[in-house]
Amino acid sequence: MSKDTISNLITLIRNADMAKKETVPIPSTNITESIVKILLREGFIKNVRKHKKNNKNFLILSLPFYRKKGIYRTRTILKRISRPSFRIYSKYQRIPKILGGIGIVILSTSRGIITDREARLQRIGGEILCYIW
Repeated sequence: MSKDTISNLITLIRNADMAKKETVPIPSTNITESIVKILLREGFIKNVRKHKKNNKNFLILSLPFYRKKGIYRTRTILKRISRPSFRIYSKYQRIPKILGGIGIVILSTSRGIITDREARLQRIGGEILCYIW
């Protein structure tokens, strides 16, 4: 586990997806809960439930499991952009579009953690946290 909770979240989801796991436990913080709500709303995860074990809160994520003709295919690709040692900020006009708008960019703004589409509609920029497609 690292001190960077966003990188930890992305790595846990990516590793569980590559290992063909259907569920993955993630330590619960305010930032991870906000990002998981966005992933749930955008359809990158199926379900979320809270779990408490030894006075520690966890989020149990249910990942979509796709099998086509016996071959497992990883669907979710997550990439961390801004790191604690290297912050990347963007105005709302310069927020990148991932795969022509198919993917999403998650930003940390003054109004909370939102997607690129919401940031463009609200005309606010912020720190680019990660790309998902």
